[in-house]
Amino acid sequence: MIEFFTDRLIPLLQEYGLLAIFITMALESACILIPSEIVVPYGGVLAALGHVRLWQVVVVAVTANLVGSLVAYAVGRYGGRAFIERYGRYILISHHHLDKADEWFSRRGELTVFLTRMMPGIRTFISVPAGIGRMGIWKFALYSVLGAVPWNLALALLGWYFGSNWGRLQGYFHQYNLWFFGVLVAVVMVLVALRVARRRRQQVPSEASEEP
Repeated sequence: MIEFFTDRLIPLLQEYGLLAIFITMALESACILIPSEIVVPYGGVLAALGHVRLWQVVVVAVTANLVGSLVAYAVGRYGGRAFIERYGRYILISHHHLDKADEWFSRRGELTVFLTRMMPGIRTFISVPAGIGRMGIWKFALYSVLGAVPWNLALALLGWYFGSNWGRLQGYFHQYNLWFFGVLVAVVMVLVALRVARRRRQQVPSEASEEP
């Protein structure tokens, strides 16, 4: 999969530079699966070769992330929410779940958006649930930028310093993604198990109280 994207993205980056970085990163933040782990580090490579400046790569990538994220946010708030309100019952999502999403993004939206901007995969899609959860748009934009800056800066610097070992660098990204999703799956399984166990504990006393 990495080779598939590498073979198609790098020629675009070589030919169009910052424009290609902007378009691809805006699409990534608008829920199109384009790996920033290829685009932004190669922007760092271009900066090391003198074709662009490193700060330009970071600014363009962050700006593109914000633009794409706002598009996805709007889809979630004005399209996705309406869709779920109308058809959610068919996919086991109720108004109660929407209320929970509203509450979550009202109380923890800033931290959620900030942290997920530095998580592969999740960073691509977090804008939609933020919109569905009606997170304030200015807070959403601010914390999207705050989360995108360290992520893009780190990727650009890695490309700048280690671009000559491009294959090894991409191998490290691949391993990081595998570890991240492995840990994420494990955490989700533990949380589900804890929730099931909690429900069973709650059911036992209620069943016992019904006995004569």
